[in-house]
Amino acid sequence: MGQQLHKRFSTEMVQSYLERYLDKTLELSYLLDILGIKRRRFFQLLNRYQTDPKHFSLVFPREKPPRTLAPEIEINIFNELALEKVLIVNPDLPIRTYNYSYIQDELFRKYQQKVSLPTIINRAKKHGFFQEKPPKKTHDREVLTHYIGELIQHDSSHHRFSPSAEDKWYLITSLDDYSRMIVFAQFVLRETSWNHIQALETVWLRYGFPYSYYVDNHSIFRFVQTRDSFWRKHQRLTDEINPQWKQVLDECRVKIAYALSPQAKGKIERPFQWLQDRIVRTCYRENATTIEEGQQILNNEMNRYNYHQVHSTTGEIPALRMAKAFEQGKSLFREFTLPVPFQSTKDIFCLRAERVVNPYRKISFQNVEFKVPGVPIREKVQLRIVPDDEMNLAEIRFWYKSQLVGIEKIKCSELKLVQF
Repeated sequence: MGQQLHKRFSTEMVQSYLERYLDKTLELSYLLDILGIKRRRFFQLLNRYQTDPKHFSLVFPREKPPRTLAPEIEINIFNELALEKVLIVNPDLPIRTYNYSYIQDELFRKYQQKVSLPTIINRAKKHGFFQEKPPKKTHDREVLTHYIGELIQHDSSHHRFSPSAEDKWYLITSLDDYSRMIVFAQFVLRETSWNHIQALETVWLRYGFPYSYYVDNHSIFRFVQTRDSFWRKHQRLTDEINPQWKQVLDECRVKIAYALSPQAKGKIERPFQWLQDRIVRTCYRENATTIEEGQQILNNEMNRYNYHQVHSTTGEIPALRMAKAFEQGKSLFREFTLPVPFQSTKDIFCLRAERVVNPYRKISFQNVEFKVPGVPIREKVQLRIVPDDEMNLAEIRFWYKSQLVGIEKIKCSELKLVQF
């Protein structure tokens, strides 16, 4: 955009051009080209000049200085920037840069003050709350799927999400790749296979079976054997052992894709970086000290992201994009139905183990014996275990040759399910 007219020409010069036009010594087309204005603007100036030639001027007196902020807004911006710096300098927190968009949202949420992003950045530079950005890398976050449910990105991260809390928390998240909608997000104090199986249950009961999951090579998702060492000989190779989480997907015919490189692993982690970024900042400002308070903040942020924020990659609100895909039939979610011969969701979303019946028609699991009537000795029995953390009880369902032969309940502490 060029300079304004009064910065390129003096009032006297424009007056002389207008006089030449009125005297018909200079054609309009040349005048417009010289002044660099449109016809409408030219005739507005001509009308003002003819109305009052003596007081004609290109400069408009301003009643107040332009682009001024109220003092209280200036103070709020400074305070928010100062809070940002406290988070950045703390080495225990996963915050390394300023988030000016978050400050913009906070100013409106707390004080109902609308401030433009360039204004906040300008004040940040003025007060020393600014970091030079590294060169931008090639953008590789395009949506590569064509249907909802085609690929669910699933990941967990371990950080100190709340500076006021004593412990670090694990954040388990699932995101639909096509719609970019977060379909699951939960804080837990300890990461276990059971936590990730519960995440599957939440998503599948609401949306159905997806086509595939995209995960990294964490031991919960995949058994990976490293290279042979000098001291031992490996007896199992990669994928020869099925982790608990993978058994659930295999049984329901849901495919798994693994991130086989650091770059591919970054594709999983990148969509969740902004979520971690905003949660840490909000937990600090809200002084969240418990995981329950952190979960409430996480729920609010997930609701804002899913139902109000336009995604930078898709250009759509995630929830609306998913709803539209359902309406257009662009979905690979399959209706949730119990695989034959199972009778309850507890037979699907559970921990699995296998034991052999001894001559006393009993089995032993974690040093606890259970009677299994009706099963011949030396036959294998499958145990499907469903822990209830609130009641500190675990329900064990015994299956033999596609038949439910018994149900037992026992305290979780007696079973020692820590390894799961």
